[in-house]
Amino acid sequence: MRSALLLTSFAASALALQATPLARRSLSFGPVLPQARFILDPPSASLAASATAGPRALAIQFVNELTAQYAGEGHSYYIREDSYTDPRTGVSHFYVRQLVQGIEVADGNINLNIRDGKVISFDADQCASRFPQFYRGEAPPVGISPNTGLSASQEGYCRELRAQFLQPMRAGGGQTTLNNNAHLQRIMNIHDSNCLVPSEHLARIGNPKDDYSDPARAALTFMLHATTDQQLASDIANNFEQRLAGAQRPVRAHLAYVQAPMEDGTTELALVWKLEVELQDNFYEAAVRVSDPSVIVQVVDWVSDVGVDSHRLGRPGGTYNVWKWGINDPDCGERSVEESPYDSVASPLGWHSMPASKDAKSYNKRFAKDTILNITKTYGNNVYAHEDWAGRNDWMDNYRPDGGKDLVFDFPYELKTDNGTWADPKSYIDLTITQLFYTTNMIHDLYYRYGFDEISGNFQQYNFEKGGKEGDAVIANAQDGSGYNNANMMTPPDGTNGRMRMYTWNVHGYPYRDGDLEAGIVIHEYSHGLSTRLTGGPADSSCLGWGESGGMGEGWGDFLATTIRSVKKYHDYPMGSWAANETNGIRNYPYSTNSTINPSTYKTLDKSGYFGVHAIGEVWAEILFVVEHAMVKKHGFSKTLFPPIPDATGKYPEDNDFFRPITYDAKTNKPTSPPIPKHGNSLMVQLVFDGMKLQPCRPGFIEARNAIIQADEILTGGENHCLLWKAFASRGLGKDASVVGRTPWGGGVRRDGFQVPTKCEE
Repeated sequence: MRSALLLTSFAASALALQATPLARRSLSFGPVLPQARFILDPPSASLAASATAGPRALAIQFVNELTAQYAGEGHSYYIREDSYTDPRTGVSHFYVRQLVQGIEVADGNINLNIRDGKVISFDADQCASRFPQFYRGEAPPVGISPNTGLSASQEGYCRELRAQFLQPMRAGGGQTTLNNNAHLQRIMNIHDSNCLVPSEHLARIGNPKDDYSDPARAALTFMLHATTDQQLASDIANNFEQRLAGAQRPVRAHLAYVQAPMEDGTTELALVWKLEVELQDNFYEAAVRVSDPSVIVQVVDWVSDVGVDSHRLGRPGGTYNVWKWGINDPDCGERSVEESPYDSVASPLGWHSMPASKDAKSYNKRFAKDTILNITKTYGNNVYAHEDWAGRNDWMDNYRPDGGKDLVFDFPYELKTDNGTWADPKSYIDLTITQLFYTTNMIHDLYYRYGFDEISGNFQQYNFEKGGKEGDAVIANAQDGSGYNNANMMTPPDGTNGRMRMYTWNVHGYPYRDGDLEAGIVIHEYSHGLSTRLTGGPADSSCLGWGESGGMGEGWGDFLATTIRSVKKYHDYPMGSWAANETNGIRNYPYSTNSTINPSTYKTLDKSGYFGVHAIGEVWAEILFVVEHAMVKKHGFSKTLFPPIPDATGKYPEDNDFFRPITYDAKTNKPTSPPIPKHGNSLMVQLVFDGMKLQPCRPGFIEARNAIIQADEILTGGENHCLLWKAFASRGLGKDASVVGRTPWGGGVRRDGFQVPTKCEE
């Protein structure tokens, strides 16, 4: 429903590799809209006649009825193409985007969930009668282009001029100097003479070339805000009309509206350029006001850090000498030789094979149809793992160890040299890359089995014709030279490679710790990709950008990392303790069911020091940890989180101890309902995954809680309804929990709620 412009650019000389990496800065903020409630089982009597219709038709009728009362002329919507039906749960997830005069309202979203001919949940206002994220004011005048103020006919002419100017840019694909072609300059002059509308503001700042139809100035202005490189900022300012310095690839831009909240609780529309800007250490989705490019209305950084306080810091099988799955770090166990550890459901071709046409390193090569690449190095369909000592974004030809024709990856790990000094982590880079490759593939396979598959936006070069967008395996940088004592994950929308950067840690000097060897950090980072792609749909990476939403993005990573390392005998668990060489880890408290050891409740978010997303996240992770252990107390503990492999007919082994008894359809051999994990830890992971798919864009703790409870209703019929409510309530997230005045930075006034629904009271 939108077309993107490509702003060509080239990297400035100021971006040459520096001896000391620049500190990474991340911008993420935006307007706070009237808070939506996550409505479970909404009234749908008026839709009874459509119960036999398909889910898409039902979604359209439902949205039409709820928007009819306020959707005036010029208002419409569309169902995004990344909407899908989950083959495991049967829930259809529809992502609806608002349009005003044909231009999308970037934050006009609705997540609508339908199952068995019924709308089971959506985000609405207090009366469940409308969508609070939809703009309800007046549309711009009909016949006038909101970006230029021209009549519709003249705007068509001007649009053709712009298309002629942009065509060479689209075809070029690389980074070139802006305005470097005489023919293009003539087209621009004609455009300027016929299509520009005077603006008092632009005249005041004395720049007559500024044009509502030209996103270049918006992109350049944003770069001044975003870069931490003062030399680059000076270069941009001094050459403002000539080039877009600092971007790593062509910048994509399209016009959109963003809602700005008013004092009376309503919103107004701000026309913006939506930009996708990849820098060396960030990948931004930014909204810059068209009428005043100095105003950034909204920005989300698709790169997320692990978070450290500044004062602390076709041949499917291979053999890998690694710290196996479940061993968090070198202090927790010895290495072992793992043979063919891939999951054949999640990775049908194993970890080292893919169609030749899908390999990012082979795009310019020709192969016979259906050629399968059998790769002997540390990359494949799910991940490209390699060193990145230079800390740059050029990764295709970086060093990767070679396992030979037998795919044997067995490399030494020596912490000290022959003369007794501590070894430089670079000396065991082969092991480091192997471990990162192994851990990342294990995460991919595990998450796939819980529903993070092709159609829901996972990371794969080839999707086996199962839906979703492909060509987006994770780019995993080992010992990345762009920083220390951290890690980060970049998650663009489905179809664009995610990028994970793992750093070495020198918090206490030697020995340096290699973050690639602490599985919990790798799991945390990869989980940003999981939660970003599942929340609000795989095509929208802006749903967990700030506040409670951004904090939960951090919290899910900690929760899953802790769950994966957990054993049957109860333990408290710190986060990042090995890499940081800190007994208590990099969070305020270890994760514990003991409120004396970890006292976090929902109200904790109001305390000083809890405004950042990592502090918010550790509260969410603690709440989930407590809920999980309530589930374990009732259902027991599974020693593995990996489900068994079904046989060729699709049936699971009858004696498996992972699922509850399964009933199969006699004709198809498929389960008649989603298999239910029988143990508390595996069941909780499933509910968390399903909850992410159900919850709306930019959820808070309360919406995410409700989504998990609904996920249990869908999967088990609600047998854990009261258990979940009581466990959430034990940490202040009961039915009477509330927040007033939520801000993008996690602010607001919260109230702990310890009440549960009446039917759950003892």
